[in-house]
Amino acid sequence: MRKFKWGHLYLILVFIVLYLPIFYLVGYSFSDGDRMSHFTGFTFRHYGELFNDPRMIQIALDTLLLAILSALIATIIGTFGAMAISRTSKAVVRNSILSLNNILMVSPDVIIGASFLIFFTALNVPLGFVSVLLSHIAFEIPIVVLMVLPRLRELPTSMLDAAYDLGATNYQSLRDVILPFITPGILSGFFMAFTYSLDDFAVTFFVTGNGFTTLSVEIYARARQGISLEINALSGVLFIFALLLVAGYYFIQQGQTARKLSKQKKGAH
Repeated sequence: MRKFKWGHLYLILVFIVLYLPIFYLVGYSFSDGDRMSHFTGFTFRHYGELFNDPRMIQIALDTLLLAILSALIATIIGTFGAMAISRTSKAVVRNSILSLNNILMVSPDVIIGASFLIFFTALNVPLGFVSVLLSHIAFEIPIVVLMVLPRLRELPTSMLDAAYDLGATNYQSLRDVILPFITPGILSGFFMAFTYSLDDFAVTFFVTGNGFTTLSVEIYARARQGISLEINALSGVLFIFALLLVAGYYFIQQGQTARKLSKQKKGAH
């Protein structure tokens, strides 16, 4: 007979607390009424209104474009930044850079957003897509660095030594040894940066202009005028999108693990 584990009960309660509000919100997206006071019958009407709202569709597309573009640029910069930190020989310099990187991670979003607003205003940079994109890239880079750096530390130096002994150039060792080894960290950094961009509100609220907005800012603006069940429908779509994103990341990781095991088996034979 298995022993009862309080840890499992605690985890179940935590997941209930985390997911119950989401299911409550999404559940009312199928209500035929206009308010969340009581469920008045099943309908897809609010989803129809959502997909017939060209403004909301445009904002959703802009938000996705912003998240993909900022995550991609931040991943490239963050990956090479992590490599530079990893190759720094002086411990004082390396630890100082990492400390600065970590400070950006724990800094309140309000402070970061206000700082960017002052910075862009001082440089006369117009607030809009570009200012939001630059801000998102800036706060996503530390996330990518933290995701990639552990993989670089796990890279055996013997692999690089072997590559150089075989005559590989720096570019070839980067392409054939380093990048394939740290790919899981790069993918983790990209997906983390992508999700941070999608749900960021505070920084975006400060640096977005009148002609550009994201889903988080738009939902906040609409919520102040009264919760519409169209927002519930949008939440349901985003929740399914997040599930698909997690599932896609899971299958990518499983595929990489399978290919790695296959190569190891071939090498053993």
